[in-house]
Amino acid sequence: MTEKDKAKLVSTEKRKAAEETEDIKKDLKKAKLETKALKAKRPGFTDDRYYETSYYIENGLRKVYPYYFTFTTFTKGRWVGEKILDVFAREFRAHPAEEYERCIKAGTLTVNYEKVPIEYKLKHNDLLANVVHRHEVPVTSQPITIVFMDDDIVVVNKPASIPVHPCGRYRHNTVVFILAKEYNLKNLRTIHRLDRLTSGLLLFGRSPKKARQMEHQIRNRQVQKQYICRVEGEFPDGIVECKEPIEVVSYKIGVCKVSPKGKDCTTTFEKLGYNGETSVVLCKPLTGRMHQIRVHLQYLGYPVVNDPLYNHEVFGPSKGKGGDIGGKTDDQLVRDLINIHNAENWLGIDGDSELSMFNKSIGSDLEDSLSGTNKGNPLSDDDSESVSREASPCSESPRPVSVGSESPNENICTMINNNNNNKNTNTVGSSSCSSIASKLNAQRTGREQKVAVTVATQTGHESPDLAFNPEKMTTDKHCYECKVRYKDPKPQDLVMYLHAWKYKGPGWCYETELPEWARVDWNENE
Repeated sequence: MTEKDKAKLVSTEKRKAAEETEDIKKDLKKAKLETKALKAKRPGFTDDRYYETSYYIENGLRKVYPYYFTFTTFTKGRWVGEKILDVFAREFRAHPAEEYERCIKAGTLTVNYEKVPIEYKLKHNDLLANVVHRHEVPVTSQPITIVFMDDDIVVVNKPASIPVHPCGRYRHNTVVFILAKEYNLKNLRTIHRLDRLTSGLLLFGRSPKKARQMEHQIRNRQVQKQYICRVEGEFPDGIVECKEPIEVVSYKIGVCKVSPKGKDCTTTFEKLGYNGETSVVLCKPLTGRMHQIRVHLQYLGYPVVNDPLYNHEVFGPSKGKGGDIGGKTDDQLVRDLINIHNAENWLGIDGDSELSMFNKSIGSDLEDSLSGTNKGNPLSDDDSESVSREASPCSESPRPVSVGSESPNENICTMINNNNNNKNTNTVGSSSCSSIASKLNAQRTGREQKVAVTVATQTGHESPDLAFNPEKMTTDKHCYECKVRYKDPKPQDLVMYLHAWKYKGPGWCYETELPEWARVDWNENE
């Protein structure tokens, strides 16, 4: 073979290799597009999803009876051609490889709902399904109260400790599931979100149009948001403005910090009172960055009293005051946070992180549709920029909820009549600091135009058992959690002293009752 022929052969081989590489890229792109199309065609959840299990009340906690659940996900492009066992062992580290091998052999981990050998290599658009015996984390048994409701919107007062929508180890113990199961409010669209430990005002759209309208108002900063919190120490007098940019350190575990590389954001703070140890502070976030209020308070040196994340020495001896995190790199901070989680279990696993036993990557349709972000949900998402207009999981249209009708279970809710026709929508912005403090101390007295309503019991309405019913308990010999005895969370583990108090937009204003800890003269011994 001449040199010319050799060169021609090499050139041909290079061209073929380049074409093969390009074909692989095209195949991956096609697979992603097909996966998205398939996901879009997947049907919404039926009422059967709500009947998977039920609740019971014990020690002031809302608990979920363990139940079997099938997690599903389509094969990702990077998995194509790999063995199913290798993918699960690497990507889903909640269980050892031996456990996934057992599941594949037993037929509880399937491909396209069919049993496959452990040597099976994944193909484009293979649907992976994993049947697990699912245990959820307890939340407070405090009721979710209705602040306002009409044909277009539902406004509720969310108790601390309850996540807004399914994520991580929470599914039935979430606001959207509780509203669907106990109040028959289905197909709700999330307009904004709150951290799991944050209590307060939460808005849902009952129609896509209303959800889009409200979300647009929030995104375009037409909504004035006011939060109440209790911080360590004596907060300075006057208006304190923090304009430090905030950067997401890790989307995996949902942690942020002040950083020049972060996004611009502004929060104003005003002290409402001081009890000698802690201060009640009014917070007005002008933007909606993730964990904005908590991160800015940490930076100012006045973290929320019981913030399990940002009031912790994992951020250095100064706990992040002034941006000082003890010289740690981002990787070191994340590594330390995970180590502390393993030691103290305070991170909560309330989002779709690698720490979660129910990793997002093999999550349900619901978790995919409600996440509203392509970067993976943070552990908690306090009014973050990524909101979702997706419906809560039910293909049926919502039935009307009767206001004023009797409920055999006496689920009494409170509706504050702050609709567009109500001209008495006073805002904090027009009140003096002293009058706000007086309102805090009044604590649930003299509320304007309060009307008691009941939510009718209809198909799908289910009240929790008032005591544990052993007949509803399921166990599985292969379930790790069935063999572990967990302690109930303590009351202090279920609350953070941060409350979404009032939202005001064009022609509307909603506010909630305030928690006991928001009284200026309140102290923790109470």
